[in-house]
Amino acid sequence: MEGLSLVIPATKTETLDRCLAAVRAAADGPDEVIVVDAPRADGPAAARNTGARRARHDVLVFLDADVLVHADAFTRIRAAFEAEPELAAIFGSYDDLPSLHGIVSTFRNMLHHYVHQGSGGVATTFWAGLGAVRRDSYVEVDGFDDWRFRSPSVEDIELGLRLAAAGGLIKLDPEIQGTHLKRWGVRSMLLTDLFYRGMPWTALMLDRGPKAARLNLRGSHGVAAAAFTLSLAATVLGRRRLAAPLAAAYFAINTRFYGLMLRRAGPRSAAAAVALLGVHNAAALGSAPLGVLAFATDRLRRTGPRTTRLVLHSPAGERAGGRSQRFAREPQARTAPNGTPAP
Repeated sequence: MEGLSLVIPATKTETLDRCLAAVRAAADGPDEVIVVDAPRADGPAAARNTGARRARHDVLVFLDADVLVHADAFTRIRAAFEAEPELAAIFGSYDDLPSLHGIVSTFRNMLHHYVHQGSGGVATTFWAGLGAVRRDSYVEVDGFDDWRFRSPSVEDIELGLRLAAAGGLIKLDPEIQGTHLKRWGVRSMLLTDLFYRGMPWTALMLDRGPKAARLNLRGSHGVAAAAFTLSLAATVLGRRRLAAPLAAAYFAINTRFYGLMLRRAGPRSAAAAVALLGVHNAAALGSAPLGVLAFATDRLRRTGPRTTRLVLHSPAGERAGGRSQRFAREPQARTAPNGTPAP
């Protein structure tokens, strides 16, 4: 049986207790839990690498501190790695529970759920909100890029691209689910879509090519994005007769998502989702030139590869101190076996 090391980057701790309670309540829980309470400025990529260095088991499971795992999540992860020895990584999705934090939070979580639920199977990327990587595969590609991604961004997508490029098999299992507790507002959604998702994703596409562009999206998502872009362009150019059918096509393609919002959150949330999805798509479109600029400046700034390498767990190395000591405050007190947080 594959051993699981759970790594939780607790750069935000408001929901950590609830996260850990869900871990304790889950079936077939992890063999150890590593909570990395690094300062927020260090970012989740650095925190996850710190946890990976301390891990003692074959599979690294990454869980965000604002996600409540479903009871069968670890059972499904164990079964997947046992059934497919060649599997490098697997990840799931948020569930479809309406958020207690209002319409924007519900929309955001439901959109993630909708995209991932329709995209199961072999993937070319990764999601670290609730995902697992075989330890050897993780070390082979040098873990998360904590040099480039020092704040929450697309560091998990970039890791997945490197895993896939190295020949690793990655799968998205829509049945591995968790409840997302994050509070979203229109402002935080726009900032995220512009600067922490769209801009770096565009730079990745320019750097890595078509695989970075595809992610886990179905063809219909690409068609919807194209219809939105062309409709907006036609509107700006005053071609309303062309804009109207394109907007209708965009709406029709997204009908299933609006229906999901209606069933799970009610008419008011479904109506708001129409506007919020438009804002989301507009922000993604607006992030493209920012991504081009980021790609160009990053190319000018980079002088070579990362100077540090991921180091496997070493008790002697821990006693000697080093980088993991700097990122994980009180690391021994934050690591516990059998899924039980240490006091």
